[in-house]
Amino acid sequence: MKFKSNINCQNCVAKVKNTLDTLVGTDAWKVDTENPDKILDISSTNASAVEVVNKLKRIGFSAELID
Repeated sequence: MKFKSNINCQNCVAKVKNTLDTLVGTDAWKVDTENPDKILDISSTNASAVEVVNKLKRIGFSAELID
């Protein structure tokens, strides 16, 4: 799954790390902060796109499924 997000720096990545590690797995996600759309790539099927969006929203971030 790929998402357009507002996770735009390493501090933001650090803030979402625990949530995403718990939701999809430690090595199952990455964020391309160099991309203008801040692409969050999740390679796990442990969670649905809706779960990812909702969990990130609860901690102050947005994500929109693009893939």
